[in-house]
Amino acid sequence: MSGAQTASLQQQPIARYTGEPSKTLSFVYTAKKELSLTFDGLGDRETIERLLDELDKHHIKATFFVPGMRAAEEPDLVKELTSRGHEVENNTLTRADLTTLSYEEIYKEINRTNSLIADATGKQPQFVRTRGARMSEDVRLVAAQTGLKAVVSYNINPKDSDMQSAKEIGDYIRRYISRGGIIALNTDVNPEVVSSISYIADAAKEVGYKLVPLAKLVRDGGERKPLEQIPGYDAARINPDYEQADYNLIYNASDIAKWNPHGKKVVALTFDDWGSDLTVTRLLKILEDHDVKATFFLRANGVENNPNLARAIVEEGHLVANHTYSHPVITQIPPDELQEEVVKAHRIITEAIQQQPAMLFRPPTGEINKETAKVIAATGYKTLALYDVTTLDWNSDHDAQYILNGVLKQTTNGSVILLHMLDGLHTLEALPKVIDQLKQRGYSFVLLDELYGMK
Repeated sequence: MSGAQTASLQQQPIARYTGEPSKTLSFVYTAKKELSLTFDGLGDRETIERLLDELDKHHIKATFFVPGMRAAEEPDLVKELTSRGHEVENNTLTRADLTTLSYEEIYKEINRTNSLIADATGKQPQFVRTRGARMSEDVRLVAAQTGLKAVVSYNINPKDSDMQSAKEIGDYIRRYISRGGIIALNTDVNPEVVSSISYIADAAKEVGYKLVPLAKLVRDGGERKPLEQIPGYDAARINPDYEQADYNLIYNASDIAKWNPHGKKVVALTFDDWGSDLTVTRLLKILEDHDVKATFFLRANGVENNPNLARAIVEEGHLVANHTYSHPVITQIPPDELQEEVVKAHRIITEAIQQQPAMLFRPPTGEINKETAKVIAATGYKTLALYDVTTLDWNSDHDAQYILNGVLKQTTNGSVILLHMLDGLHTLEALPKVIDQLKQRGYSFVLLDELYGMK
């Protein structure tokens, strides 16, 4: 083909893609103990070399979103990223705001960068991240047209461009670290990013998570079904006709007419509310080490922000149930708001765990009366699961010994034990002793639906 012919082809307008747009990715749906560390931009050689040395020191493989112009300027530096085991992806040609550009301009920004990165590394990019992770339908269409799997944003953004210290960056990531998470940092804005790597490595190690390249995170993850495709997503519905609704209010197994332990001593261990990955992962490890399954009543606004953690609870064999969306005292809100709390929580939890949760409801703070019981039952949650053992462990003034003593004193056959998964409590410190000493007294642990005879 002659140069004139090539130039003519290059000048032809880019046809708008008519296929399916690339998916968007702010996190990866997975219960695996993995997340990705990603960087935007390409700083100067000295900064990148120091950053690579820090990553090597902590055995971290990361994903670098590199602008096409920088790949053209320093292809050998981009090649070094891949030669040291990292992943290089598309950060657009000039890091312009693609949402303000024409379709053809977006195409040139993304497609040219694909070529420049492939020339430098010998590998085609799989993902693109735009300036500020801004995206539009045109950006997604161009990504698909140029062979990219996803337009990537993030769900953990320490905002290093605000010039925080390395420790502040690390502390932020420690607080919000999550399974399937995507951390976003820059290589060309805040020099403290290099020093933050040790803090980030420590945060991942503390919770037992591994930092992996984005492509591996995506391979290891799964696709979430839309809510409407999950059986039971509509098992809870708004229903203003609640006056005659029937309900079962259960504090322990003795409230169940047909309950017959047949000489067995059983209890149900339950946890309310929500917590960080660090707290909940430690809790799950204690239960695994002691071969105990528990029932979790989840506050759904926490689940909404971290669905992977809810899915992890289910994948480890525990039971998940409804504790409202925002944890109001239900006797202090009108019926329509209460039903909205219950139904919204049901749908969020269903979508997060990709299955219908147990149709058990526990009121926040344990406050309930006949009217609110009927309001809840009318939505479809007819079994209202209370408890007969509580040590008010949500109060951080109550130490581990106080919690242990309270549980041992109150527990009888068929008891339902209430504990919490909130951060900053002494519950995790007390839990191994609670389990061990109840086992020594002859108790075995069952899920709440089994205790209630619902299985």
